[in-house]
Amino acid sequence: MKKKPFGQFGCAHRTHGTILIVTIWVVLVLAGLALVFARSMRVAAIVAANHVASLEAECIAAGASQYAMAKLASRSEEEISELMDSEPYEAAEIGKGYFWLLRSDLEDDREFDYGLTDESGKINLNSASEEMLLKLPGMTAELAASIIDWRDEDSEITPGGAEDEYYLLLSESYNCKNAPLETVDEILLVKGASEDLLYGEDTNLNSILDDNENDGDLSDPADNRNGRLDTGFYDYVTVYSVEINLDSEGNQRININDGGSRQDLQELLQGVVEEERALEIMNMVPTNPRYDNILDFYFSTGLKSEEFSQIVDRLTTSDEESFPGLVNVNTAPKAVLLCLPELEESDVEALLSRRSSEQGLDSIAWVAEVLDQEKAVAVGSYITTRSFQYSADILGIAANGRAYKRYKAVFDMSAQTPRIVYWKSMTHFGWPLNEYIVAALRKGEPLTNTILNMN
Repeated sequence: MKKKPFGQFGCAHRTHGTILIVTIWVVLVLAGLALVFARSMRVAAIVAANHVASLEAECIAAGASQYAMAKLASRSEEEISELMDSEPYEAAEIGKGYFWLLRSDLEDDREFDYGLTDESGKINLNSASEEMLLKLPGMTAELAASIIDWRDEDSEITPGGAEDEYYLLLSESYNCKNAPLETVDEILLVKGASEDLLYGEDTNLNSILDDNENDGDLSDPADNRNGRLDTGFYDYVTVYSVEINLDSEGNQRININDGGSRQDLQELLQGVVEEERALEIMNMVPTNPRYDNILDFYFSTGLKSEEFSQIVDRLTTSDEESFPGLVNVNTAPKAVLLCLPELEESDVEALLSRRSSEQGLDSIAWVAEVLDQEKAVAVGSYITTRSFQYSADILGIAANGRAYKRYKAVFDMSAQTPRIVYWKSMTHFGWPLNEYIVAALRKGEPLTNTILNMN
């Protein structure tokens, strides 16, 4: 048998080896592509799941806002009072997710509070006097004067304030607005303002002393490590509060400074007191009255408290359609009440003590029972017991804990149908509650009181 040359066997072996190597490389490339494709699919699945969770959280937050507006639309005292309570708005279940209506607890920086916030329980930056602004916690004389210049229509500089001459020389120049502020955060554009003054140490706006807000310079924000949350004046100010000049039934009020309304005033009085007593009161009303406010009318005419409380809602001293910035003495915190003209701490303590009884607070008549005539008349033009604007810090989280959304909303119920006049995302501030809530949801655990209250 004829043998093949040795070289032919060597060529065959080299060919087979090359094919094996190529095959191995092809297998490796295919395996790599499969791994890359699988990883891409996994990432896409996670992204899709996170996107769905984000949309779910968005819908939960939107649903919470609609729920709050539906309650406000009822105009029922009980329904609105319920919105001011905390229990129904802590981890309220909606679908498979949850929502919270967060509210600042100005008395305790260790406990969360829930419910709506009354915007009329704050100082309105657009209507408060410079003296009232100066009494706000952390406010400076420079910033108070600059707020006056920012919101007024003229170009005259208030001592310590600023107009165009200051703002146009800034590295990023702009004009002085000379118009009302549209949001509270707009104040950061005003001379002398800063996040430290506005927010204080509470940089995530949850009103709770978090660990990073009590560690000195170890982490942001810078704080004094005094074991107390030193807030700015953010929780004490608003730009939304305004009261419609109508009574609680939606009827026109009687302007007691209008001499032509004497007959209407007398008929109103005769509806609650005897005719002789009504005439006695009317004899105390001058032909051309110039009352500073309703409490001035009360003291000047010698009305009794029970008589005044029955008619006060029907009276006004102005034909203006609305009154911006009136402070609700039934809901305003101590720091806000201290901003009212001529009030001292003892006066505010007396008001807080009286309103804790929760009786006879449906009109400002009760204020006249607590304060002397001079102080009652001094604050009479700045106070009310009615509210038309409420705000909510809405937090919604998806059922699986993958995503959450947080919004600040302001509801205006001065019209027949409540409307949202402010809606701002606050998600970038981070998760404001304890982290155990998110961890529990990601594990598929239901939210219990134990988890909610863990620190």
